[in-house]
Amino acid sequence: MSLKKNILILFIAFFAIFASFTINLAGQKVNLNKANAAELMTLPYVGEDTARNIIEYREKHKGFKSIEELKSIKGVGKKKFENLKDLVTVKDEKNE
Repeated sequence: MSLKKNILILFIAFFAIFASFTINLAGQKVNLNKANAAELMTLPYVGEDTARNIIEYREKHKGFKSIEELKSIKGVGKKKFENLKDLVTVKDEKNE
């Protein structure tokens, strides 16, 4: 890949992450059943691998029924779950 293409890809990724982070700062919880990888990575201690594991779990199990299911994700231990539990939801915020 050319240098210009790599820079463009990095810029787009940065913009997507920044936009998602701005949404999180607005106080909205990240919906584990709807968030893409960039949105998941706005959460503290969630990198590419954990985001990918969350999405794979969601697809395999046809969605999350509760946030406690995060404990089943490779890379999410007790401490990480405690840091995430108040920042995520599995419900549609509009219908609560």
